[in-house]
Amino acid sequence: MNLLDSLRTHRLMAIVRGPDPEAALASVLTLADTGIALIEVSLTGADALGTIRQARASLGADFGLGAGTVLSAEEAQRAADAGATFLVTPALAPSIAEADRLGLPVLAGALTPSEVAQAGASGAAAVKLFPASLGGPAYLNALRDPFPQTAFVPVGGVNAESARAYLDRGAVAVGVGSPLLGDAVRGGDPGALRDRAAAFLAEVASL
Repeated sequence: MNLLDSLRTHRLMAIVRGPDPEAALASVLTLADTGIALIEVSLTGADALGTIRQARASLGADFGLGAGTVLSAEEAQRAADAGATFLVTPALAPSIAEADRLGLPVLAGALTPSEVAQAGASGAAAVKLFPASLGGPAYLNALRDPFPQTAFVPVGGVNAESARAYLDRGAVAVGVGSPLLGDAVRGGDPGALRDRAAAFLAEVASL
């Protein structure tokens, strides 16, 4: 897949991480059904690879389903085997080089200017600004001065209000976890998840 094009088109990536594999899978399928086209399943969740495998079987080969918190080369390989078509890292890590070898696009985690430069040099499709809440939209704005061509995706503490602020300041997309998923990954109300997903999609579409 062309991850950067998908990020620019959809502008929202959901992040699913939870202790209940069944609830995580249900959340992925609910998000997809609501219209969210990019979903990251974090490997720190329970049986995350199983969730990716089952979600891929349900959603088809072309859906934007990735693996997150991928740090090692071994994790990158296992995520690819499970059906992930892109990888997300929280930092500069060996998984980035392995993803390149596997032909998978990467959203590479970085925070400081030096890390942003290294992420770009690694061939990452885009830079995951993480944790974005540490500096907020103003920090993204400052980073874009020396890195005007870098595709930034703020992640970490992003809610509906700050999503608009980040996108207004030039982020190509935002990654949203808990403010979107709520208690759905622990078996919470799927109807409430649909409502939150629809609200986030409307906020992004209004820009």
